Amino acid sequence: MDTSVLIIATSDSCGGAGIEVDLKCAAAHGVHGSCAVCGVTAQNTYEVTAIQTIDPDVVQAQIEAVFADISPAAIKIGMLGSADVAQTVAASLAAHPEVPVVLDPVLVATSGATLTEASVFELVRDTLIPRAMVITPNIPEASELTGIEVHDAASMHEAAQVFLEMGCEAVLIKGGHDRAEVIADRLYIGDEVHEFLSPRLPGEYHGTGCCMSTAIACNLALGKPLVQAVSTAHDFIARALLYPLELGHGTRIFDPMRASSVWEQRTDA
Repeated sequence: MDTSVLIIATSDSCGGAGIEVDLKCAAAHGVHGSCAVCGVTAQNTYEVTAIQTIDPDVVQAQIEAVFADISPAAIKIGMLGSADVAQTVAASLAAHPEVPVVLDPVLVATSGATLTEASVFELVRDTLIPRAMVITPNIPEASELTGIEVHDAASMHEAAQVFLEMGCEAVLIKGGHDRAEVIADRLYIGDEVHEFLSPRLPGEYHGTGCCMSTAIACNLALGKPLVQAVSTAHDFIARALLYPLELGHGTRIFDPMRASSVWEQRTDA
């Protein structure tokens, strides 16, 4: 049987992040991506100019429609936008506790624009983090959600313990914002710490966090255990960033499809 993931997130009009890059990422993994659209943004590679959330009843209807027919093997949650949508998503997923959830707590765009209402934070903490198998905050998001200024490995570990106490099974804190020459993503599972390293490439990239969480969800859906799913996703993103597109004038857009075996077979032909 073919494998599917449910992506609960928001649209990005420039196609470099959000649901647009999520669906490309799923396709690159040979996984079918279904989706529940929580909002629409007007944005490009250097700014966000408008955000419109979707009616929570419509978000709920999308989730229920997918589960009634397709049975996703994993769920990725990205930008939710409003507290009402976050509450609806939490209530909708309560009926499907057996499906692993990857939660990317999107707060701010790479351009610096605030993407999520402040009232969402408590709902994410109280209802969605405990539901997640793994959450994938970057350093600013980890700092905002835990109240700990994350600036090195020790403070990252401290923030991770706070997340684990909130009820998630694991937390992956992404190190892309620390400006070191080698990017270190660290996965915390109880007392275990797993580190994944990759060289920093020049420039700022658009949509890496969205794609990383979706790649983890795809690998979980394909039956990989969590550590292997995260390791494979980390390597996938590092490979995908080697293929930036010559588009836009701000953060760089990359194409997840070019990191897939399908693309490699096509270019080798």
